[in-house]
Amino acid sequence: MRKILFGVVITLIVLFTFKYCGDKREDQMVLKEHTALIKEQVKNVGKLVVTEGHFSEVFTYKNSKAVFADLLEAKKQAIVIVNADVTIGYDLSLIEYEIDELTKTLRIISIPEEEIKISPDFEYYDIQADFFNQFEAKDYNKIKEIVNKSLMKKIEASDLKSNAQNRLISELAKFYILTNSLGWTLEYNQNPVKSSEELLELKL
Repeated sequence: MRKILFGVVITLIVLFTFKYCGDKREDQMVLKEHTALIKEQVKNVGKLVVTEGHFSEVFTYKNSKAVFADLLEAKKQAIVIVNADVTIGYDLSLIEYEIDELTKTLRIISIPEEEIKISPDFEYYDIQADFFNQFEAKDYNKIKEIVNKSLMKKIEASDLKSNAQNRLISELAKFYILTNSLGWTLEYNQNPVKSSEELLELKL
């Protein structure tokens, strides 16, 4: 009788061990599949999120200098019309993140700064210059510098940056939807993201 009981116990232990190992192996496979899926999702959104704008500006460039021991003043001026296309975006391929399989957490460590690209087109009218103060390359460089500073002020005052940030948040929402559906946690700045609405409150 003891032999029979001992045999039954041994059989149960063996069956339990096989089941435990099988379940553990299956859990590991699912975990690896989830990890691969999350990595693929991060890779897929690794594109530039772009907001575009257009600005126009007209200004007069003037310059003068003294000649002949300050006896005369040589002047030059031009009317400049600028049409500029502006793009603002985030290169999401530069997102730094880590995947913690133990706690099933996707941690976004850092998000790249926005990229601002200005593509101006210059048209010059009514160019006037005295003989001793002709237009040179440095004048055109100065004009470009002035225009870029002016456009940056307009960009800061516009809603282009906030629009680009909204586009960024919509991309990050894809991470939350995926991790939440898999039973994982999305974390940014060491804070868990518990809902899509919380993404709107993130300080990016």
